[in-house]
Amino acid sequence: MSIYEVFMPALSSTMTEGKIVSWAKSPGDKVEKGETVVVVESDKADMDVESFYEGYLAHIIVQAGDSAPVGEAIAFIVETEAEIATAAAQATSTPQPVAQPVAVTSGASATATAQTSTANSNGSNHREGRVVASPRAKKLAKELKVELDKITTGSGPFGRIIAADIEALAGKAPTTAPVVAPVARVETPVYTPAPAAKPTPTPPAPVSVVPGTTTPFNTLQNAVNRSMVASLAVPVFRVGYTITTDALDKLYKQLKSKGVTMSALLAKAVAVTLQKHPLLNASYSDSGIVHHSGINIAVAVAMDDGGLITPVLQNADQIDIYSLSRNWKSLVERARAKQLQPDEYSTGTFTISNLGMFGVDTFDAILPPGTGSILAIGASRPQVVATPDGMFGVKQQMQVNITCDHRIIYGAHAAAFLKDLASCIETNTQSLTM
Repeated sequence: MSIYEVFMPALSSTMTEGKIVSWAKSPGDKVEKGETVVVVESDKADMDVESFYEGYLAHIIVQAGDSAPVGEAIAFIVETEAEIATAAAQATSTPQPVAQPVAVTSGASATATAQTSTANSNGSNHREGRVVASPRAKKLAKELKVELDKITTGSGPFGRIIAADIEALAGKAPTTAPVVAPVARVETPVYTPAPAAKPTPTPPAPVSVVPGTTTPFNTLQNAVNRSMVASLAVPVFRVGYTITTDALDKLYKQLKSKGVTMSALLAKAVAVTLQKHPLLNASYSDSGIVHHSGINIAVAVAMDDGGLITPVLQNADQIDIYSLSRNWKSLVERARAKQLQPDEYSTGTFTISNLGMFGVDTFDAILPPGTGSILAIGASRPQVVATPDGMFGVKQQMQVNITCDHRIIYGAHAAAFLKDLASCIETNTQSLTM
């Protein structure tokens, strides 16, 4: 009997664990080569996972809603329909060896592969001189200083050593998952110019919690956490600037009925300015400064179930404002539906973070790993200002703060960029419609 072990695939370079969103196939269903078997939630999106082989889905190990580390077995496929019952019975009762793993792939071009192991009939986890254990079990064994060779047969499917076996041998109580509290919807921060009559901004919906419990991070939040910790290793500096937005607000009112969004206008303004300041669009590498071929503006978006994602407006300097607005609307919709492809959220060369809709005047943004700059945008408010002729007037103004990687960008570079960005928004808004 030939049994194929389906592993949790690595759908991105930063993915360490995946969550099963749904199974496209049920036990007993025929599986064609290249057909979607399961939908997996990676760091930022949901991906269809396809099979490289033809056969029948015999048994599901990781059910929908559950998570598993990359490389962990999540299901078994057999070659013939007659082998389904036998494989399912073996997987849920007596430990049996696995004949060989099955490779799977996704539309994101990420694949998961494993070496083929030869079947034997003794039920041991030692096959061809190697120990068969889940990645989590191996990691736990190293942490708890447990020798895997001391376990003859694991309690996982087909004799595989799992984390519970390691904990039992080490005399440690099995870990249990904490209660998950529901998370309320958080609206996407989008800059909106303040009208003459100041409205009360709508705050984000509160997060529902259950007192006395610990809410585990979801896949997206874990990805954000890793990025934020990585950012602490980068030396950064921050520069603030005040920009008058009267001209930008006027342009927005003219184009709003045509589907143009303020987010697209701001992204376009930044992209046009970056043409004059390519260093602000660069990033650091161990071998030197990486000068990117395109100006790809990433805009931070709060997700409905927690976490943060940065959909990317690629080549924003070269695309007209109408197409850019349509692209942005599509990106946000697909981001909330977790349907973005990796190149739609991981290819940003400059990032915008906007909290203006919440009435925030000024804030500092954390630099995303792999980029050189991020611009924090506050709310546009009416301000009393002195005019060049010594008079006083009221103008709409917003505060922006840029955070830069000091290894490649210096204060004068950031200041020059902000000065030209202000000029674009204040006196040259027509460049945004070209």
